[in-house]
Amino acid sequence: MSKEKTIKRKHPFANVHFTSTFSMSLVLFLVGMICLLLFVARDMSRYVKENINLSIILDDQIGNQSAKRIEKYLLASPYAKSVDFVSKEEALKDHIASLGEDPQKFLGYNPLMASLEVKLNADYASVDSVNMIETKLRKFEHINRVAYQKDMVTLVNENIKKMSIILIALAAILLFISIALINNTIRLTVYSNRFLINTMKLVGATRWFIRKPYIGRSMLNGLIAAIISILLLVGMVIYMQNEFGLQGMMIQPMTAFMVSFIVIFLGILLSAISSYIAVGRYLKMSSNDMYFI
Repeated sequence: MSKEKTIKRKHPFANVHFTSTFSMSLVLFLVGMICLLLFVARDMSRYVKENINLSIILDDQIGNQSAKRIEKYLLASPYAKSVDFVSKEEALKDHIASLGEDPQKFLGYNPLMASLEVKLNADYASVDSVNMIETKLRKFEHINRVAYQKDMVTLVNENIKKMSIILIALAAILLFISIALINNTIRLTVYSNRFLINTMKLVGATRWFIRKPYIGRSMLNGLIAAIISILLLVGMVIYMQNEFGLQGMMIQPMTAFMVSFIVIFLGILLSAISSYIAVGRYLKMSSNDMYFI
């Protein structure tokens, strides 16, 4: 048997660039996953806040023009996302549909009042903002009271605040870990070429001339790793939607764009910086010292 046949073919992972790119893609996948959770949590909190109902109960003596004037004021205000007028008859129908009882049968009249149902913008879905809105509405006549779920507003804001702090802390920790891992991965890649770097330095090559191909290659690897991590994120989202029945969990186009941008930006930037630092380390090192590292 010839010597060539006995030589085993190299395993794909023996390729240093392939290994570093694959390692970076896994790290960027984790960073992208945390960023995706942050943006999804933001979108969900906005959705929940904008579905908190503010009911403006109107007196029975209010006329159509007065009701229209209040509705027009609300629509022109910055805190109202939508305003729906609910008449006494519609309120009675909703009451019967939800509770199955008709109070008009045993009272002899409709005790319910007309109302304006307001969906607030997310920025104003807080107790302080609702109190401010209520104070302004008190200036109008024929407003009986302003009703809203104060406990729910407080609970939603507190839970969103806690979730945001936890996710931001995880993102910061993971970003620190990713910087360390990507830096070590690129340092190992450059380590195998330390004598080549030293030779180029000895023949008079400038620092930038030596650094440029390594930085360019690292940035390309970072871009490829980012694309792989984005594909993994897309696969994860599709799997979760199909496996756990989360078809309603739609990712907003802007959220998808921002996560993709962050992953690609971090992949390219961290790779370039790490490569610059790694090559610079060997540029400062003497020829004899390279045999002892």
